[in-house]
Amino acid sequence: MKIAIKNNEKVNLNTLNRESYQLIYDDAKKGKLHCPTCKEQVRLYLGIQEDPYFYHMLRKHSNCKDIDIEPDEAGSSPIEYVERNGFKIPVTRMIVTPTKHDTFQPAINVKASPSFQRTVRKETNITSQYIKHLSNNGFQLDDQQIKAVTTVTGSVLVIAGAGSGKTRVLTTRAAYMLYELKIDPKSIMLVTFTAKAATEMKERLNKYPLLSPSDINRLLTGTFHSIFYRILTFHEPERWHPSKLIKKDWQKDQILKEGGKTISLDEKEFAYDLALQQIGYWKNTFLLPQDVHATNRWEEQVLHLYKFYEAEKEKKNLFDFDDMLIGCHKYLTEHPDILDMYQNRFQYFLIDEFQDINKVQYELIKILSRKTENLFAVGDDDQSIYAFRGSDPTYLLSFEKDFPDSQIIILNENYRSSHEIISTANRIIEKNTSRRKKTMLAQYQHSLSPMLFYPFDEEEEATMIVQDIHEKLQNGYVPNDIAILYRTNTGSRAVFERLVTSSFPFRIDMDMENFYERYIVKSMLSFLRLIINEDDQTAISQILPVLFIKQSVLNDIKANSILDDCSMLECLSNVTTGHPFQERKLKKLLPSIRGLRGRTPVECIEGIEKEVGFGDYLKKRGNEGNSLEKGSDDIRDLKVAAKNFETITDFLDHTKHISAMNKEIKNLSKQLDQAITLSTIHRAKGLEYRVVYILDVVDGGIPHDYALESLRNGESAPLEEERRLLYVAVTRAQEECYIAIPHKRRGKNAKPSRFLAPILPK
Repeated sequence: MKIAIKNNEKVNLNTLNRESYQLIYDDAKKGKLHCPTCKEQVRLYLGIQEDPYFYHMLRKHSNCKDIDIEPDEAGSSPIEYVERNGFKIPVTRMIVTPTKHDTFQPAINVKASPSFQRTVRKETNITSQYIKHLSNNGFQLDDQQIKAVTTVTGSVLVIAGAGSGKTRVLTTRAAYMLYELKIDPKSIMLVTFTAKAATEMKERLNKYPLLSPSDINRLLTGTFHSIFYRILTFHEPERWHPSKLIKKDWQKDQILKEGGKTISLDEKEFAYDLALQQIGYWKNTFLLPQDVHATNRWEEQVLHLYKFYEAEKEKKNLFDFDDMLIGCHKYLTEHPDILDMYQNRFQYFLIDEFQDINKVQYELIKILSRKTENLFAVGDDDQSIYAFRGSDPTYLLSFEKDFPDSQIIILNENYRSSHEIISTANRIIEKNTSRRKKTMLAQYQHSLSPMLFYPFDEEEEATMIVQDIHEKLQNGYVPNDIAILYRTNTGSRAVFERLVTSSFPFRIDMDMENFYERYIVKSMLSFLRLIINEDDQTAISQILPVLFIKQSVLNDIKANSILDDCSMLECLSNVTTGHPFQERKLKKLLPSIRGLRGRTPVECIEGIEKEVGFGDYLKKRGNEGNSLEKGSDDIRDLKVAAKNFETITDFLDHTKHISAMNKEIKNLSKQLDQAITLSTIHRAKGLEYRVVYILDVVDGGIPHDYALESLRNGESAPLEEERRLLYVAVTRAQEECYIAIPHKRRGKNAKPSRFLAPILPK
């Protein structure tokens, strides 16, 4: 059905404003829409697989039909024309050219190109008895994998495309070296990027036939940090004692805030978490404080904190995780005899995820492998997505410069995803210019190609995905089959809220920040709370930075509120700062806040932006902040969330409920055996799911705004990394991939991501 009744008026999907679909969907869930024939309640289907329609909750009403469409809606009424400039123009209706925002745009499938051709495998003349034995016991390898496993001497770079079995190659190579070549396990260093990966490597090796458990245990396997920290604690146990390690970010944060006081940085206003990230980036790219050249005011402030932080650590004889690698490199270069000892001990180096290596890690591996150059590096430049941590794919792309006699082996057989998904991913990534050319080949076809779907905005995007998940679970899928991926945590707000109200189990990252707890969002919500309660002390405290007033004023406000028998907001309006311009703005605060009573949450947010100086505050914070942190984006996201509510009270109750649920879901995430995964794309790297939904694939989403800004300034590297990020997201899918292209993003018109150009219909 295309027609329903609401408040005795027809709602016709053929003529309904596109923006109203989500509102009608919500009204239908509240029981406000009825069938025009039988008068029973109806719901609105708003999913991916079909166009929207009204349906009955009970099947017995499935034969109900739309009431007759009015003549003007059906186009059957007589039309009067008038002639103007030789053209006949109808005068009984307006001529309107509908835009793509005015009508529902059906989802489309991406056509696979080229067509699927199954790889014909040639009989390989395997000379290794151990590889033959593995093959007979189910450990199958293709030709390129066998070549990678058995090429042991010299430096080898393996370009392991998505789903090409790099972990199998690494573990099989280690097994081959131990069993067939009888290489001393203590001379092999197998380096991974996570402790989980190191554990997985050992577990896999224990499943290989004929291997001695003692040999596997003597193999040095671990992360860069665990291996090189072990070296430091062996040679300088007192200096690098674990008790001196700064383990937690809050400990670093504490030191930085002490440094911030020396240049009068406001604790509540300055983004110390981003400062920590920037300092980590400098350290991982081997930029010590004396090597950094700040390019703007924010970097100057962070550089000051960096210098203070390093000085404090040295004074107290402390160290952090980044110091483990820098310290080990320094120790080995300052003690050539010790370096020579380790160069003689370690003859073979196996490095996983080589595309994610940073400068410090690269220099450590270079000096240790200098004698033998038996370096086996496995990685994929198309999956290098950690530049913000200091990772640099340049080391993979220019491997032959540092290792001139190296061999390059490409693994281009994908064993994870269908041909339709791999074909789509290939066309996306091949537009990058800084990459090693390769085309991944899939091993099987699937009946469903990746699907592009077009929600109106973030809210509808979430509704459509949850509806599609509902259909999947009814058709035999289990929650573990499904992942919803997004560029940044803030992009998950709407889908998180929709899942909270569903019955589906889902898990989130433990460090996923609650949207309503973000600094800028909390500040705006505090203004909203003051509209309801002028004596909300917490709200008063949280808006002081926005008004550029120090927290010390809060005690005076509380005292004056009691003495003068007035609200805290009234007292704030009368604060004397000694700055006439600021005092005039404070005088306007009380009438502005009171004037917003009775208005919708969105109207209140817009009023606060314009009338109390919140917009000016955002501009100042945006200019001083990191390029990845734009406060004005948070407010636009907040408006999208607020538009679903008619009163401030309802909206604030909603934010409180979602904040509580965020904590509860985090606790439950540890206990769930079966759950839908909500994750950033960065976190999902290395994982795989039968079904993947990718949110917000528009310019500004993927690619992120900061990459587009970099491109405007002549720098293309961030944009290429963003394309790699989309490639990683698509290749997490085994069978089905759904790419969301909302028409609106943060309340503004959006364009499909430029990365989709190769796969969009002409």
